Amino acid sequence: MHVDFGTATWIAVLGLLVNLASALLLSGGHHHHHHHDHGHAHGHDHHGHNHDNNLRAAYVHVLADALTSILAIAALLAGRYLGWSWMDAAVGLVGAVVIACWSWSLLRDTAAMLLDATDDHVAEEVRALVEAPGDARIVDLHVWRVGPEARAAIVSVTGVSDTALVRRRLAPVHELAHLTIETR
Repeated sequence: MHVDFGTATWIAVLGLLVNLASALLLSGGHHHHHHHDHGHAHGHDHHGHNHDNNLRAAYVHVLADALTSILAIAALLAGRYLGWSWMDAAVGLVGAVVIACWSWSLLRDTAAMLLDATDDHVAEEVRALVEAPGDARIVDLHVWRVGPEARAAIVSVTGVSDTALVRRRLAPVHELAHLTIETR
């Protein structure tokens, strides 16, 4: 089978340029966004956990495409000038491994959110603030992510019956966008 290496190389270069432009546009989403107040306390995640997985997936996808474009260009040049037509298949396998790696990373990072896993950092902060005065004890606590910078919590407390008191104690937890307090 004859391959038009010249045309294929130019198409691969064009694809690389499109991927780099897309990555540049998507990287703009990594900057700070201002949020409008709509009655909920929204904080900023100072612990490096602030990720928009949709944006990150798109960004990593175009970076993976750019990498595979570079590999395709190298394979096409090797085929054209060195006669190494086998490089196309080898680059295809490398591209498959690259895509599998970023897919696995994305699946691992989003699984906890999809399964409503407890956010341990915020849960520890909630427990400390509620129980520190010594008059209350948390008997059930569930904290989960509801947005990039927002958490929801259900706190069941014994020892105090004033939910407003518990709410005031939790005011410093800026990540809590939705809070349900139960007293027992």
